[in-house]
Amino acid sequence: MGCYHHRRTNDPVSTVLVRLMSLLEFFYWLEYSPLLVEMRSSPWLFPVIATIHLFGLVTIGGSVLIVDLHLLGFGLSHQPTVQLARNAERLLLVGILIMLATGLLLFLCFATKYYYLAPFWIKLTSLVAVIIFTFTIHRRVVMDNERTRLSSKSVAFTSILLWIIVALGGRLIGFP
Repeated sequence: MGCYHHRRTNDPVSTVLVRLMSLLEFFYWLEYSPLLVEMRSSPWLFPVIATIHLFGLVTIGGSVLIVDLHLLGFGLSHQPTVQLARNAERLLLVGILIMLATGLLLFLCFATKYYYLAPFWIKLTSLVAVIIFTFTIHRRVVMDNERTRLSSKSVAFTSILLWIIVALGGRLIGFP
């Protein structure tokens, strides 16, 4: 009877703030781990990783543009779309793997800085969206021989737009 029960708040704002602070603490822990402190203090390691990251971006950009410009009616009209897409997909996968691996290292070096940057969250959200889009809707349209010109063009345009948002997000983040 004289017991007081600890009541949990159902306030969604408080819940979100607690989770965000926990995420910030996690980012801080990542950033200041011994390996990443060493990586940041190296005069050449961070720039080399950033260069490899940009190489991944170029690889993705080339593979995406070859297929999407073809869908829009520009270039390589003598090659079937399905064959072109299959050949470009290998490069796309290599580029994505390079960008994810190097992007993770770049992020970890300055995790708390990125935590506060809206372009980082836009880039991350866009990257997840474009990867899902690329390997679902885009792939289905590209591999369908019965596709309409309208669906091809709208999918190609959407693909290019999403990849541009990812690239611009990265550019707005910049490298410290």
